[in-house]
Amino acid sequence: MFNAPDAHEADRLLKLATEKYRTTAPKLAEWMERSVPGELTVFTRPAAPRRRLRTSNMLERLNKEIKRHTRVATLFPNEASLLRLVSAVLTEVDEEWQTRKNHLNTETD
Repeated sequence: MFNAPDAHEADRLLKLATEKYRTTAPKLAEWMERSVPGELTVFTRPAAPRRRLRTSNMLERLNKEIKRHTRVATLFPNEASLLRLVSAVLTEVDEEWQTRKNHLNTETD
């Protein structure tokens, strides 16, 4: 359903999936009916950046960047020092994302 061309088709595929699992996995079907429609809000965005928004690739990359920085400093005297380092990394990434015009360019994929 997340590969559907538009919101209408995604809704149709969600209904098919919930009906498919209603008898064999009723809890899954109930969860899908309750939770998945909120995830389909990605279809309110232009088509070009949808792929990037519906995957966790950006988040995984961000986590790797945090891990890379914290691995160098291996020992932190307290939580506050760890928080300062991670906050600095996140601030740096945020500034990079704000200045890079093509990060989530809606004109191209």
